Amino acid sequence: MKTVLVTGTSKGIGLETALAFGRAGYKVFATMRNTVMASDFKEIIKNESLDISISEMNVDSDASVKKCIEAIINEHGKVDVLVNNAGIERHGSVEELSMEDFKSIMETNYFGVLRCTKSLLPIMRKNRKGCIINVASVAGHISNSPLGAYAASKFALEAVSEALAQEVKPFNIRVAIVEPGIINTQMAQDIKGALVSKSIYPQVNRFGGLFAASLKTPTPPTLVAEKILEISESNTWKLRHPVGPDSEPFIQWRASMSDEQWIDWNAASDEDWYQSVEQDFGLNAR
Repeated sequence: MKTVLVTGTSKGIGLETALAFGRAGYKVFATMRNTVMASDFKEIIKNESLDISISEMNVDSDASVKKCIEAIINEHGKVDVLVNNAGIERHGSVEELSMEDFKSIMETNYFGVLRCTKSLLPIMRKNRKGCIINVASVAGHISNSPLGAYAASKFALEAVSEALAQEVKPFNIRVAIVEPGIINTQMAQDIKGALVSKSIYPQVNRFGGLFAASLKTPTPPTLVAEKILEISESNTWKLRHPVGPDSEPFIQWRASMSDEQWIDWNAASDEDWYQSVEQDFGLNAR
């Protein structure tokens, strides 16, 4: 039986990914920071008789990651697939967001991935087999206010994943980056809530409007979970996998502009910006 470890499984993409693997017949190690949040998850596992074990693991902590992964390896011997999904988001302008928020985002979204990856790589390398799937974001390609801090963590994740893929391919270890667009998760709902922000920077409020408009026709996290499972089941060596109806269009749209055009677009007046979003994407972000 194939085994998979999924981080950040208390809700959203992580929860749906753990369930997708469990339903596909994998032995799933579902980890989360606080297992108190897993009551509904446990009920689903019980009702569907899924082979999913829930463990407490805080990816921000060296000790927590070491303890959890060592326990899994000691009992089961290997992990075939690692899904680095755990992530957090803080939104705000560079001036107004605290240094603590910048550090917290990087600790979870970047260093957390490294902790888990480095813990499992020696075993995968010894077995000359494995798959590491890192959940990044369209924000790993595109940096917008008020997501500068979040984008920085995802840019970093994409960069280290690309380097990692080069290092481990000779050991038959596949690395994939999943890049969701706007997905109907609590994280997206929180950005939508930026509409009520009192920021001195207009970008903070109007970007929340873009999320609110997109979430009127929501894309479920199950779509991302299905893509992650598909990558695992395939033999693809493709590195980047945009997911969702807006993911590839957003990436291509940004690529069509020079850096200066992109900055000018984001620095435009509210009226010009809203008109552009409606013209380019058919979304009323007001």
